[in-house]
Amino acid sequence: KIDFLMPGILGLAVMSTAMVSLGIATGFERNYGVLKRLGTTPLSTQRLVLAKVSAICVIEIAQLALLIVVGQLLGWNPNQVNIAQVLVILLIGTSCFAGIGLTLAGRLRAEINLAAQNGLYLVLFLLGGVLVSNDELPKTIGSVAQVLPSSLLSGLLRDSFNNNTIVVTDAIALCGWAFAMCGLAATTFKWSD
Repeated sequence: KIDFLMPGILGLAVMSTAMVSLGIATGFERNYGVLKRLGTTPLSTQRLVLAKVSAICVIEIAQLALLIVVGQLLGWNPNQVNIAQVLVILLIGTSCFAGIGLTLAGRLRAEINLAAQNGLYLVLFLLGGVLVSNDELPKTIGSVAQVLPSSLLSGLLRDSFNNNTIVVTDAIALCGWAFAMCGLAATTFKWSD
């Protein structure tokens, strides 16, 4: 059971930090005019997105290290893990969720953004294969849930830690989500309401 839960919890940590934390903070920065002031500097939207994703990566390193230690104390012992593969998956997942968070933060008022981030988080958590396998969901819901970024990230991490393999189509799909969401954030982000 711990072999199923720990990779899902690592994916949940990425989603929590990259999407919800980043998205809500950025939404309120935008609401209070902080981003508008940054917009008068040479900082481009693309650089802002890159800087925020980089900051989140630093936070996630500490967060994931702590979770891995706790998991090992609880008996989690993944075999022959390809660390580079796991790091690439985490980076792609971080980019994807940061893109989602920044897209919402860059278009919605702060209060609406707060509700949207939390609501989306709940949906992605419940349908993302974090605590319950998508195979245990009703067939229609499970088939939709399989293509959600939280499900793709959890599945890729689970495969990497438990089997030292990945499903290439899932990796491509998560890359597609990351590319689309970061691109959408970079092109639609508004500096102020």
